[in-house]
Amino acid sequence: MARPYVCLLALAAVLLLGIATVSRSKGLRGKEHRRAPRIPSQFSQEERVAMKEALKVFPTVFKTSFIRHEAVGEYSHLFTVQGSDPSLQPYMLLAHIDVVPAPDEGWDVPPFSGLESDGFIYGRGTLDNKNSLMAILQALELLLIRNYIPRRSFFIALGHDEEVSGVNGAQKISALLQARGIQLAFIVDEGSFILDGFIPNLQKPFAMVSVSEKGAINLMLQVNMTPGHSSAPPKETSIGILAAAVSRLEQTPMPNMFGGGPLKMALQQLANEFPFPANIVLSNLWLFQPLVSRLMERNYITNALVRTTTALTMFNAGVKVNVIPPVAQATINFRIHPAQTVQEVLKLAKDIVADDRIQFHVLNAFDPLPVSPSDDQALGYQLLSQTIQSVFPEVNIVAPGTCIGNTDSRHYTNLTTGIYRFNPIYLQPQSFSSIHGINEKISVQAYETQVKFIFEFIQNADADPRPVPHLHEL
Repeated sequence: MARPYVCLLALAAVLLLGIATVSRSKGLRGKEHRRAPRIPSQFSQEERVAMKEALKVFPTVFKTSFIRHEAVGEYSHLFTVQGSDPSLQPYMLLAHIDVVPAPDEGWDVPPFSGLESDGFIYGRGTLDNKNSLMAILQALELLLIRNYIPRRSFFIALGHDEEVSGVNGAQKISALLQARGIQLAFIVDEGSFILDGFIPNLQKPFAMVSVSEKGAINLMLQVNMTPGHSSAPPKETSIGILAAAVSRLEQTPMPNMFGGGPLKMALQQLANEFPFPANIVLSNLWLFQPLVSRLMERNYITNALVRTTTALTMFNAGVKVNVIPPVAQATINFRIHPAQTVQEVLKLAKDIVADDRIQFHVLNAFDPLPVSPSDDQALGYQLLSQTIQSVFPEVNIVAPGTCIGNTDSRHYTNLTTGIYRFNPIYLQPQSFSSIHGINEKISVQAYETQVKFIFEFIQNADADPRPVPHLHEL
């Protein structure tokens, strides 16, 4: 029987917004900079039940003297966890509170009910991104209950408008930290998963840690014409002209950019996991790169990794059945491959449309993010890899990748060169389609494992860094 659990849904925002004013951190004056004994990530049955029922509301987090809580931009939240060793550069964990709309139609349960059924918690935000928000706070709560004192300071930033560009949330948090002179060793945000079944013929799951993120353009195309009566239509209408232009964009993909960067590195790491002859092909990309680039186009997920994608998302025209509309508008969402820029994609789009009657209006745009380091000196990447291998011992490969979506992390490039996007849960193609779709859900076991991951990650970040990491400085 289904039971209501609201830990991963809209209640999270209510709980955070309803917290009374919290005293500022008194710091750790008098505390020795010693390494605390490692706490095993083993949780009691009572704690596991509390995870999904959200009965605790994280009281220890909010009453701990070395944790400072601030509201930013009215609805976003910034936690500063003061560590005992100021010589260690801090890091930051990100998540977001907001979700996209979810109509009731098509869902097995109401999308904001948080019902648990057959071992899964259903609801909008269970994968994007209330799971991360709640897991971060839950893991910190469990560590504090066990009297854990972190060595390395860290921040928790919870944005309230990530789904609508993060301008009033993440962007303001970033500006606040920059004004305080904060520079971060690395950032961890949402964006990639342990991928299972996304690449044909690859039987084993692998962890992809995104080290870059696609750029984006929201482009409005517009056609203006003289209105008229439908009984005597012109040869072409505004709708027809615009529809033809949009069709040309859909039928003419942006160029395939496969040939370097994180994707090529990932395929080379995965080569030995494929059966013959794919393992030979991927081990010799110097010879088979053209073949692999064409094969990647056949799957809609891998296709998004090798090129700038074009998606018609809005079309507006006409107000009455017998009136030729004077204006027709369409909005195209481009997700820009890291090897291209906004200006390059705009020029390609104009060349494809090739019609002077079409007006181009850029609603907003930003270039792809720089590629963060993933070598042996990259502290954030190595800590993620270490924790993945501990919590998911069955996952043999941790590979760098590119996030095909857009996250709040793009607002923090002024604070660090190490930005990593990883959500420590398994994702299958059917689950991917539920993000922003229908019947979004997370298994109770997966959520508990996510808490375990962050519980261990915080402790791993406190260990003496070996080797010396890339540090971001002013």
